[in-house]
Amino acid sequence: MAFWPPWVVVLVAVVGLARAAAAAGNNSDANMGEHLQLGWGDGRAKMLNNGQLLTLSLDKTSGSGFQSKDWYLFGKIDMQIKLIPGDSAGTVTTYYLHSQTDAHDEIDFEFLGNVSGQPYTLHTNVYSQGKGDREQQFFLWFDPAADFHTYTILWNPQRIIFLVDSTPIREFKNSESIGVAYPKSKPMRMYATLWNADDWATQGGRVKTDWSKAPFTASYKNYKAEACVWSSGSSSCTPGSNSSNSSSWLNQELDNTAQERLRWVQKNYMIYNYCTDVKRFPQGLPPECTLAA
Repeated sequence: MAFWPPWVVVLVAVVGLARAAAAAGNNSDANMGEHLQLGWGDGRAKMLNNGQLLTLSLDKTSGSGFQSKDWYLFGKIDMQIKLIPGDSAGTVTTYYLHSQTDAHDEIDFEFLGNVSGQPYTLHTNVYSQGKGDREQQFFLWFDPAADFHTYTILWNPQRIIFLVDSTPIREFKNSESIGVAYPKSKPMRMYATLWNADDWATQGGRVKTDWSKAPFTASYKNYKAEACVWSSGSSSCTPGSNSSNSSSWLNQELDNTAQERLRWVQKNYMIYNYCTDVKRFPQGLPPECTLAA
């Protein structure tokens, strides 16, 4: 479905860069139609309120999706999402970056639904050069279907940081020095989808989608891309750039306070970490796991 658009040289500078880490989306006047386009779903993806709100719906016939108009090579991407309330078993709501190439790169937020009263599972993964199998999963410390919350992918040449309401939940560092591929050369587009995966999504596929509850609807707003648009084979932001529009996130790392918050999340809310799954890797854990230990 994806295609390469005409490339233009443009740096995406979003108002509120200095405050981006502090709040859940303040650009209430932003028209997301300027940056996003509806994708698939035969009308099940909708842009409402003059571009202030996007909704995705799923019924027994089809799910739906949308994507960014631009392709990025490094950036800090924020999206506020309100997940499907009530019984969401079997559904997967996503927000991710994908290169749409062979041996693809990908950075994933996936929200796996559950029966009413049970928590969503937040599933994260990183692919580089077509290799994934780097899953970490979490429960959240709030009900993600009760209100909008901000989910952030910060991707720079040194690390990928997943954040929820500005709290880091995962860091994937560039470990090329020990032979681990890292996504740094393929531009990626932002995608969001809602689809049925009841063969695996909820309790390993034991709980199926209850289609009597359809249509299922997830809502998105306040998309912000502090990022570099891919242009004619290169990015307008380069490693070491001192641009005031890019240096904050392009060289960002976790300070001591953020590292403490990361440890708090992983101690209290992480439910799966590939780096501790010795049964899955009988020949030895992936090398980046040893480095992080």
